[in-house]
Amino acid sequence: MKIRVYYEDTDLGGIVYHSNYVKFCERARSEVFFEQGRLPTLGEKSGFVVRNIHADFLATSTLGDLLKVTTKLLTLKNSSLTLLQEIWKKEQKIFSMKIVLVYLEKGKPSRIPTSLKEVFGSF
Repeated sequence: MKIRVYYEDTDLGGIVYHSNYVKFCERARSEVFFEQGRLPTLGEKSGFVVRNIHADFLATSTLGDLLKVTTKLLTLKNSSLTLLQEIWKKEQKIFSMKIVLVYLEKGKPSRIPTSLKEVFGSF
């Protein structure tokens, strides 16, 4: 997914604020569902929550940059999955994170429904 860096994404120095890289990755994950006409949930009391994030900030990006977010499925278990998401500026990797997501139903870990597991196959 391509993302343009806007003024709202930057700090006073025109550099992307660190937490926005995580937001960019969240948008890329959600977009995969939207492109298939789906939501990353099957109801208002179910969905994925973040269990763990390991992030590496490798370089900066600035106002106007065009970034590309890539997502790779590393593991898919009954109720959780691990993704590797990277953000690239041209040929340079500027951000990388491994994220563990857990599927909850009514606040408790639950098996990821097959229909949602299929979406992750596109990663």
